[in-house]
Amino acid sequence: MSFKNSETWKWKDWEISWSLSKKSTYDKNINVLLVHGFGASKKHWRHNQGFLGEFFNCYAIDLLGFGESSQPSALLNYEPYRENSVKYSFDLWSNQISTFCSEVIKAPVYLIGNSIGGVIALKAAEILKDNCKAVILIDCAQRTMDDKRMKKNDILMNFLRPVLKTFVRQRIISNTLFTRAANPKVIKKILEQAYPSGKNIDEELIDILYQPSKRKNSKEAFRGFINLFDDYLATDLFDNIDSPIQLIWGEKDPWESLSEAIEWKKNFKNIKRLDIVDGAGHCPHDEDPKKTNKLIYEFIQETK
Repeated sequence: MSFKNSETWKWKDWEISWSLSKKSTYDKNINVLLVHGFGASKKHWRHNQGFLGEFFNCYAIDLLGFGESSQPSALLNYEPYRENSVKYSFDLWSNQISTFCSEVIKAPVYLIGNSIGGVIALKAAEILKDNCKAVILIDCAQRTMDDKRMKKNDILMNFLRPVLKTFVRQRIISNTLFTRAANPKVIKKILEQAYPSGKNIDEELIDILYQPSKRKNSKEAFRGFINLFDDYLATDLFDNIDSPIQLIWGEKDPWESLSEAIEWKKNFKNIKRLDIVDGAGHCPHDEDPKKTNKLIYEFIQETK
């Protein structure tokens, strides 16, 4: 798989890596931005950007802290400010996305996000207002460990939670967890959970996820993210968005419940479609790109 040449956009004090696939004269006024999930990068859209670029201007971007973008140190709530440090949060990443749309794309956009990229896309859509044409969520993160989702009557978890929070705040702990996970063999095992059909788990994919972990500050976004215990949920954001929403869900996602996605479709009027990818898991755009690309294309045609 050949990847699109990366370009660099200066955002605040950081360098953000992005790419564009634009072969089409078909719908060259339609702009699509792909937002990856946790631990991934713009290259995780390896089977989607080229296809969508045949019909639209298709951008992909590395979130701050991931891929080839800058990796400032993580700053947690209780810590004093340090130079080149940042509080990783959905506000930070959604502002990155909305500002990129305003400064680089400079036109209304379709936002497509996988996993936490879905929550980021929703918050960016809220900021962009009419400049967001629609949002496509692929196995959007449901954030079951967020404080707002914990059951008040779960006595054991309420007792253990402060201990857990104190534990993961320690840099030595987060660094150790990251180092153990950032290993090709471990990555492959995680992928075997995320891609239950086993399709497209190959050396290229493992390398896409492994190579960024070798960068000097790659542990920082990991530390920031695992300490996000009170941030946006998708359900906090749906009613703030006027744009139509499509849900694309892997039937066998081991982490984000299909049954909850079905409830979202019932409860929020701006969710126009829920499309289920049979046999796929958390990343159907990469596990079954043929079907996922078709579903994305159909929805864009319906809402353009």
